[in-house]
Amino acid sequence: MNNGFTNQSGFPGTPLYVQGNPVPNQQVQNNLQSTQFEQSYIENILRLNRGKKVEIYASYPDSDEWRDKIFKGIIEQSGRDHIILSDPATGNWYLILIIYVNFIKFDEKIISSEEFYPNN
Repeated sequence: MNNGFTNQSGFPGTPLYVQGNPVPNQQVQNNLQSTQFEQSYIENILRLNRGKKVEIYASYPDSDEWRDKIFKGIIEQSGRDHIILSDPATGNWYLILIIYVNFIKFDEKIISSEEFYPNN
């Protein structure tokens, strides 16, 4: 059933760091012209790349039917725990929980900000 793009069975977390100190994902700070960004790299990068076409590779370890799934579409919104994707080819909209995301493939350059990196 596994299509082979992941062999991980769990979803390990990595602590986030601001000025060398670990912080929980739930903290909020104001960056980039007073726009609110949480202390989570993936959601900030997704927000900066809103409107871009992506492929989201996700795994659902407890499902036989949806073990590994690829969602294709345009980033509409993102938050702490989710991504909203629209697929103009099918008209479908998806609410994808970030915990199930393995990686995201962009068809063009990814916009990022150095403000999100530790020790900057």
